[in-house]
Amino acid sequence: MKIWTSEHIFNHPWETVTQAAWRKYPNPMNPAVIGTDVIDRKVVNGVLHTHRLVSSKWGFPKWAQALTFCNYIAVDETLRYMPDPRDAGKTLLTQEAVVTVQGVPLTHYMEDLLTSKISFNAGKGRQAMEWVIGKIELEVKDLANTAVKSTDELLFQTRRQLDDLTSKTRKSMDDLQHAAKKSFDEIHNLTTPPSSQSMPKL
Repeated sequence: MKIWTSEHIFNHPWETVTQAAWRKYPNPMNPAVIGTDVIDRKVVNGVLHTHRLVSSKWGFPKWAQALTFCNYIAVDETLRYMPDPRDAGKTLLTQEAVVTVQGVPLTHYMEDLLTSKISFNAGKGRQAMEWVIGKIELEVKDLANTAVKSTDELLFQTRRQLDDLTSKTRKSMDDLQHAAKKSFDEIHNLTTPPSSQSMPKL
């Protein structure tokens, strides 16, 4: 059995990094990974525990595709993402892989070979995380731009409707004032006695 461990700090807050971890696959850095499935998920003492199965497609020869290596090789990998205790704006990733090879010749050599491959792939995995984080940041920026554009359009429409309403109200008030003046003049003409000059003489 061989244990491999590693630490890495992402210059992004924990919320962003964990979101990227859930969306890590597919990515161009790890084309062999074709899918992930959640086998078990639970919350214990406020901590989310998820057990996922990662499906990979490797370039094994056809004669090896029908074989299973579970009886010979086991890799148990654990990744922990935590806010960096020294900087809350960063995220500390700790990785551990326990590699067990049994029932085949050159066990230690095989374990060394596998841990070396795990270490190499961990670097590619971190690059993939940065790629996904960049993608998330673009999505957030696009969403913010869309929200600003929608808000601007809403404000423009509201202003235009208010201007239309103000214009219609002003016209209605002018029409009402004109009609009231006309009615007032007509009433005034009806109630005012004619002047002596216009009265016929008897």
